[in-house]
Amino acid sequence: MSFTAQILTLYPDMFPGPLGHSLAGRALEDGKWACDPIQIRDFAADKHRTVDDTPAGGGAGMVLRCDVLGAAVDAAIARGPDLPVLAMTPRGKPITQARIRDLAEGPGMTILCGRFEGFDERIFDARPIEQISMGDIILSGGEMGALMLLDACVRLLPGVMGAASSGVEESFESGILEYPHYTRPNDWEGRMIPEVLRSGDHAKIAAWRKQRAEDDTRLRRPDLWERHGGVRD
Repeated sequence: MSFTAQILTLYPDMFPGPLGHSLAGRALEDGKWACDPIQIRDFAADKHRTVDDTPAGGGAGMVLRCDVLGAAVDAAIARGPDLPVLAMTPRGKPITQARIRDLAEGPGMTILCGRFEGFDERIFDARPIEQISMGDIILSGGEMGALMLLDACVRLLPGVMGAASSGVEESFESGILEYPHYTRPNDWEGRMIPEVLRSGDHAKIAAWRKQRAEDDTRLRRPDLWERHGGVRD
């Protein structure tokens, strides 16, 4: 059975979007994963297909209604009872590569995409939904975050990447950033490929890559370095 992605959204035409190209697109054509966008408005009860209302207590913007969301989520769960339900929201827990790997090893997921000021909070009290954030940024809606999440998962599915090891030696897989890469030409505008990478000495290359990964993580992402067990300067 292929990895199935159900996406609850107000803009189903955004899917598969860029995931219809390159590695993810070929995997989609080959049946390694399935993309099933679901229109949230289809679950509105009134003739205007209203999905939002003004925030209780006042304030700017509109809020997605819990009754409409509840009906949409229930329908998605009925269609994919084994799929975890994730909501894209800046109030969620930041995603990690470890969680991405867990999701990629499962049957797929149902993704709930927010819009406007977000969700009526009661949907999270009433339904089993994991709240996910793609970073400390605000987007116009959850669709772009959902595309990021799906891309991160699909590339890890068996047979999607050309080399099985491509997804192993990458940033965050070992808790730190990946080492830098170089390729031809050897001399570009007076900048040379590090000599050790041209030495053919695999032990020295491995040691250099490890050291650069640690140094770059310590300097660029001290938060990751600290969690990895390093010490701040």
